[in-house]
Amino acid sequence: MHATIPINELVPGMFVDSVHKLRSDADLKLKSRGMVRNSAIIAKLEADGVLELNIDIQQSQVPVPAHYLPDTTPARSSTEQIKEGEGEAALSQVPTSVPTAEVFAAALNQFEVQNKKLQILYGNILGGEALQLHLVNDISQEIIASVTQNSNVMAILTRLKDKRGFNWRHMINCTILMTIFAKYLGLKAHVVTQMAMAAMLHDIGKSKVTQSILEKATPFTELERRHWQKHVAYSVAMVKEEKGITPLIIDMIVNHHERLDGSGFPRGLNAEKLSKAARVMAIVDEYATLTAAQGNEEPLEPVHALRILLANKDKFDEVLVHKFIRCIGIHPVGTIVKLTNDRLGLVMAGNKENPKAPIVRVFYNAKHMHHVTMKDVDLNDSDDIKIIANVKPLDYQINLSRLLQENLLV
Repeated sequence: MHATIPINELVPGMFVDSVHKLRSDADLKLKSRGMVRNSAIIAKLEADGVLELNIDIQQSQVPVPAHYLPDTTPARSSTEQIKEGEGEAALSQVPTSVPTAEVFAAALNQFEVQNKKLQILYGNILGGEALQLHLVNDISQEIIASVTQNSNVMAILTRLKDKRGFNWRHMINCTILMTIFAKYLGLKAHVVTQMAMAAMLHDIGKSKVTQSILEKATPFTELERRHWQKHVAYSVAMVKEEKGITPLIIDMIVNHHERLDGSGFPRGLNAEKLSKAARVMAIVDEYATLTAAQGNEEPLEPVHALRILLANKDKFDEVLVHKFIRCIGIHPVGTIVKLTNDRLGLVMAGNKENPKAPIVRVFYNAKHMHHVTMKDVDLNDSDDIKIIANVKPLDYQINLSRLLQENLLV
């Protein structure tokens, strides 16, 4: 079975059968079929004028995005559809963009495997071992493939909380968010790959910072603050000589704490000296940090984190912040919202045309304080049900991580 995809969706692990479409000025003949092993191959294909390729689905090691797959579902009569409750009305109640339990379970399992790999890798670095960059690359490629297949599921997984594993969870969450945003921006595949790698590596230098400082619950002293800021230099030193580290990756690592007004570190650069990639990294890192459970601090709800980014126009690129909000939604997937009918719903999928009306999974009666039978509701199709507020899980004694797993594995 084959699928035709644009070059910007090609990722390492896909098996190219043939070139489907070239630029009009290109003169290329693909000499052999084969597996795409790295981003350099993708970059060369793009440079040679390749626009679309035919992918052998069976021989690929990573999934092809679902919307490029050929439709192999046998046609059924209207009678059969109505009999099985799958007519037009029934289909509108269960949107195809909402991940199934099977899809979520598979993604969750892969996410935890990736998290465990990073936990071990990070622990080895703390123990004095050298950074194994090939392992970081493998994990980032797995994440890119997963986001390509189902970005909603991967975005939901960034909402899982684990205070004990902030450092490696932050690495994974930033990589997921960066991949989603970079793809939304329409960047080429080899650029997305580099930005995902930078997101995974940007804070690796924290492994060289004294653990007591990283875990400190009270504000830093000036000396502690300077020591903590050295993690940027440590990160650069750990990766700069490694094979496959590009200037783009270094730029994003060294400048992710710089701010447009020059108030950042380590060099206090201002807007005119900061690249678009560095600005994107700053936004993703700040958002992931604000919405994560860290030490004794409770995470902010995504909507509040987005408001902070918007309010700091002198520090974060306003245009990119607005694009980031359009990308992940006003009500990002995995957040809990209160509806006008006194129900709580878990946001399952966004709505690009109407960001205020996502698809939610209703699960709780907020008035009578009890769980209800779960039901997916597309707020874009509902005139009388709207979102009135974002909800902090603890206000209703809800464990978000448990809620996500229990409500998405059914």
